[in-house]
Amino acid sequence: MHTILSSATKTVRIGDDQPFAIIGERINPTGRKIFQLQLRNGDLSRVEIDVKEQVDGGAMLLDVNMGAPLADEAALMTRAVTLIQELTDLPLVIDSSIVEVLEAGLAAYQGKALVNSVTAEDDRLEAILPLVKRYGAAVIGLPNDEEEIPEEPARRLELTRKLIHLATEKYKIAIEDIVIDPLAMPVGADTLHPTRTLETIALIKDEFGVNTTLGASNVSFGMPDRYSIGAAFLPIAVSAGLTSAIMDARSPQIVRAVKAADLVLGRDEWGASWIAAHRAQQAREKAAAQAQGQGVT
Repeated sequence: MHTILSSATKTVRIGDDQPFAIIGERINPTGRKIFQLQLRNGDLSRVEIDVKEQVDGGAMLLDVNMGAPLADEAALMTRAVTLIQELTDLPLVIDSSIVEVLEAGLAAYQGKALVNSVTAEDDRLEAILPLVKRYGAAVIGLPNDEEEIPEEPARRLELTRKLIHLATEKYKIAIEDIVIDPLAMPVGADTLHPTRTLETIALIKDEFGVNTTLGASNVSFGMPDRYSIGAAFLPIAVSAGLTSAIMDARSPQIVRAVKAADLVLGRDEWGASWIAAHRAQQAREKAAAQAQGQGVT
């Protein structure tokens, strides 16, 4: 099953027979006080830097969130989506908890976007799914509702059933346009959280075969050496059926880990992508060394 996303000129397929889809997480002001201040002042210069760093790092899609406190989020989303489309041809993930902001982003976008996200809460489903249908987008679904963020994988699967049923039957959204987030919780809060996430991925894959994603940085939140945790967790999740993640595309350690998972799981024919990436890195290191030497002389 392929979830097909596009910009005006580029298409990305997410699927278990495709390369793991790296969704760059960085265009998000959460926890970034300077970026928040810039956005409140209408300054999008940091967005340009974030786009370049993530594209250079290997992102295949970019998540866009403009949720800065006291800022006009809808206006910023329109501006950001317009700007990013001028900077890159990567497809975008429109990310907000506010329906009006999602609509602003979708209206400004040229292509088929991924909406991040909708929960299994009745009012959220009724507000967001018609928007997804109207703009021909795909959507990330979260298996939590008004009552809880479930710990048990079986309950997460139950809420996934509800979400997929309503989306496909009531709102006529194609099942391949529904990407489920199995809920990644911090390992520092409970060392069994990652195991529950992995079990949920497997259950969802077995019953529905839909594509999955998650916020990879959530797993290591609050722990030291977060990149090592991410680099260990993601390949395991890929082998369980995870097909994409919203992650730090600037981290070579994590990007290499998922690229290696593609290789050993047979998604990189003849290792062509792995070898090409290695040679490109060698070329960059050689160019940097030459530039440094010229600077010294």
